[in-house]
Amino acid sequence: QVQLVESGGGLVQAGGSLRLSCAASGRTFGSYTMGWFRQAPGKEREFVGAISWSGGSTMYATSVKGRFTISRDNAKNTLYLQMNSLKPEDTAVYRCAARLGVLMTSLLSQYDHWGQGTQVTVSS
Repeated sequence: QVQLVESGGGLVQAGGSLRLSCAASGRTFGSYTMGWFRQAPGKEREFVGAISWSGGSTMYATSVKGRFTISRDNAKNTLYLQMNSLKPEDTAVYRCAARLGVLMTSLLSQYDHWGQGTQVTVSS
């Protein structure tokens, strides 16, 4: 079992940057493949990116590739999402998620544990 708490959201102007964090409880954080998802008002939750248990592999949604970077520090039980060149369409609640297993996936149903989310608002 792992519990996840996101932080770092806020209001930023278009073109700006934010770094989100996801703090995980428990001593098995390194066993989990991690993902970031987001949900804008009136829209379905969508995949942002994922990172392997070791941090050696990542995958991203096309909409954020080249602008967002996922990383993790297993010693600190923390997942990160560095967001650069932010756009108004990046406005959403961002949630981290964890799944046991080595396979990275964009499928929501494959993730077992979710954080509550942190709001990111990008003004134009």
